[in-house]
Parts: sequence; C-alpha cells; structure tokens
Amino acid sequence: MVTDIKLSGDKIIEQIPSLKDKALRINLNEYIYGTFSEIGAGQETVRHFFRAGASSGTIAKAMSAYDKDFSDAIYGVEDDGRYVTESRLRKMLSHESNLMEERLLRDKHPNKLFFTYANTVATIDFAKQYKGHGWVGIRYQVEPNEEYNEILLHIRFKETDAKLQQETLGILGVNLIYGAFYKYNDPKKLLRYLYDHLDKDQLEIDTINFSGPRFAEVDNRLMSLQLVKNGMTDAVMFGPDGNNILPAAVLYKKNILALRGSFRPVTKVNMNMFKKSYNMFIEEKKVDKENTFVIFEITLSNLKAEGEIDERDFLDRAELLCSLGQTVMISNFQEYFKVVEYFSNYTKARMGLAMGVNNLVDIFDEKYYRHLSGGILEAFGKLFYRDLKVYLYPMKDEDGSIINSDNLKVHPRMKELYKFFKFNGKVVDIEDFEEKNLEIFSRKVLKMITNNEEGWEEMLPEGISEIIKTHNLFGYDPTKQIAEKTN
Repeated sequence: MVTDIKLSGDKIIEQIPSLKDKALRINLNEYIYGTFSEIGAGQETVRHFFRAGASSGTIAKAMSAYDKDFSDAIYGVEDDGRYVTESRLRKMLSHESNLMEERLLRDKHPNKLFFTYANTVATIDFAKQYKGHGWVGIRYQVEPNEEYNEILLHIRFKETDAKLQQETLGILGVNLIYGAFYKYNDPKKLLRYLYDHLDKDQLEIDTINFSGPRFAEVDNRLMSLQLVKNGMTDAVMFGPDGNNILPAAVLYKKNILALRGSFRPVTKVNMNMFKKSYNMFIEEKKVDKENTFVIFEITLSNLKAEGEIDERDFLDRAELLCSLGQTVMISNFQEYFKVVEYFSNYTKARMGLAMGVNNLVDIFDEKYYRHLSGGILEAFGKLFYRDLKVYLYPMKDEDGSIINSDNLKVHPRMKELYKFFKFNGKVVDIEDFEEKNLEIFSRKVLKMITNNEEGWEEMLPEGISEIIKTHNLFGYDPTKQIAEKTN
C-alpha cells in the first residue's frame, strides 16, 4: 500500500472542497430538496448545482422574477418601493418555503429536508459609480419535522465589473448552502467558509443573522464581532434587541451622534456625557431630533487591549449597553477621522462626536497619522471638513482643577491648528456636567468589581449593578463576597 509522504516541518493545510464538490455533495444527498429564487444578478448560484450533475434530486424549482411587476405580484409590494432589502429577502424565503410545504406533501416526502435559497441583488451600475450590494439568505431544515433555520446576510460588492460580481455571488451562494447543511454546528467556521474561493477584496459581508433551532445558542452580537475580527467588514452594528442591523439602513441621511469608549463597564460618566451632548446636539439648527441616531462605538483595538479578544468580556459590555436601549457599533477604526469617513458614506447631515478631554488631546497627537501621506493635516481635513462638531466632556486635573477646551494642552506644534478649530466652533464644551462624575473611571470600577471592593454600584447607571450581579458579569463572584464576609 502506497502512503503519502510527509516531511518534517510540514504544516497541516485544511483542504477546501471545490465548488463542484460542494454542489455535487448537496445534489447527491437524497433528502436535501429545495428551491432557488434569485433576483438582480442572474441565476448564478443555481447554475453551479445544474452543472455539478444529479441536480434533479435537489432542485424543485429555480426562478428569477426580474420584472418588478412580476416580483410584486409574487412577493407583494414593499412599503418603501425598494427591492434590494431585508424585507424583500424575508418575503422571498417565506413565500417559496410555504410553496414547498403546500405542493410537496409530507406523506409523499417524509424524509425530505426542505430548503429555500434566495438573493435580491443590485450589481454595479453602468457609470460604475455605485458598486452594488445585495441580501442573501437560506431557510432550511436539518431534520424533516424540524422548524426552519435561517441565515441572512448583507453583502457589498468591491469589484467593478458586473460579470465578476455575478460570479462572486454564485460562489458565495454555494458556500452558504453548503455551510448551512454541513457546518451549522460551528457558526464561526461557517462564517469563514463563506469566503472559500473568494478574496476579501471581492466581497464585504457587513451584516449576518442566524435564527432557528440549530442556532438557538448563537448570539448574533458575537457573530457581528467575528465579521470585523475576520476582516470581512470594517464595522458592524447591533440594536438593543441584540440582533445585527444593516448600517446603511439606519444611518441613511441621519444626524449621527457617536460616543466612543471601552464601556467596561458603562458608567455614570458615559451616560452623563451621552445625555448632555445629546441635548446640545438636538438644539443645533441643522439637527432634526426625529432624524437623529445615537451610536455607542467600541473599537476592535479597545477589545484587544489585553491581547486576544475576550468574547465573554465583549458580550458583558454589549449586554449592559443593550439593556440601556443603546445601539452598539464595533469598528476597526482606530482613528476618529475613519469613523467620520464611514458615517459620511451614508449621510451628509450634521454629525457629532462626544468625547473626553484626553481623547481630544490624543486626536492632536501626530504619531497617529505618520502612515498618511498628508500626515495630521490630511486626517483633520477628513475629520473636520464634514459638518461635524465635537462635544467635549471635561476632566479633573491632578490638582483638582477642571480641564476643558479653553485650557487643555496639546503639542506646541498643534496649538494654532487646535485654536483654529476651536475658534470656528468645531469643538464645544459640555458645561452642564456633574462634577462628582469626574472621579469615575471604568478601569477603576472594573478593578473594584473583580477585587470585590465596596462602593462600585453607585458609580454605574441605575439598574446596571443589578444586571452585573445577576449575570456575574466582569468577573463578579458572589461566592467570593460571601466567603470574605464569613472570614
């Protein structure tokens, strides 16, 4: 018997099945059976299954309702009149899976694992100004009598050729269907396998949600974190309910107020900064209160502050912010100007950044901009060229004096530049602050929690300490507390 030669020093390489092998494995399974509904970029996914062979055992129907009137007649009219939306994708999946159940009786097909794959996509326009995007999803069973599972994702194309985008979509579709059936037990790996035979510069995945019995234990906020961690996108967002939301859908033409922090844990300082800056922001002439969106942002570098990302620590922060009704953004933007650039993709309306004095001083530190050809001037052009205001929360100096925009110290070379932005009203002080909050620091609170010290509860917003104690967040250990009191 001939065996493969292995040399010392060899590395284990994970074998990635070809697209044909993935499609063929699905086709050869006698129970997997479903429909394909693809709108906007051809029938690129189902094409792989037709070409792989044995497709008659897998494909019940393949369709593409290109005409808008046909699409509306089948799936209904969208309230906003758009077609490339999550709502449209959900209607496609629901309609097609219901048809499967109606037309293929379970008595006749007791062992079938029904699935519906769908996408609704807009590829690059003729002028090549709008690269295109789309919603892709699958609704499927792993057991015949099981409730349906769902995986929904939003993509952005990076290629500048419609044909290439169509091919990319087809590859993604095969990866999604294959992963749904054969990798559902490890959603993190399933995410990575979506890029089999694809590069990150072809496609961005900026939103994904898992639901159904096979994903009952999946926290979609954690899946959001994986997207940024794996370099699939630069920023993700999730709402108070813990589900991921599409940034473009909630930020479009909005007035945006953003607060960056570690929120480890969220303190009275964070909430006081938010409330005071929000009240000032909505009083601006160019700000519409009803059109204002607030974001609590955590950078990936902050999550990596102590080495590798601690997912439990991340979820602890997320749980507290969500309990306060806040929308959270996880980003790969270390510099503030990149955050503003990102928001500017979706809105030209006035934006606000709420921050502490030490954060503003860091912004005027040249070392953060050495990688830019234009240095700090390029960064500031991107930051303050937009309709932006910084709402500055004061800090207390070692001698007890209050530091604000009038007396903060930046590097001497940056002094005139800072004065320019200050004079032009780009930096304004939050004056109505609570001085006692200036003694509160997240790192101090965290240390008190983990060391079982008394008094940390009063430094947090109402109800937050109860959540920490109930769910044992941030290393809180009630047994340790009882033991110490006993001793």
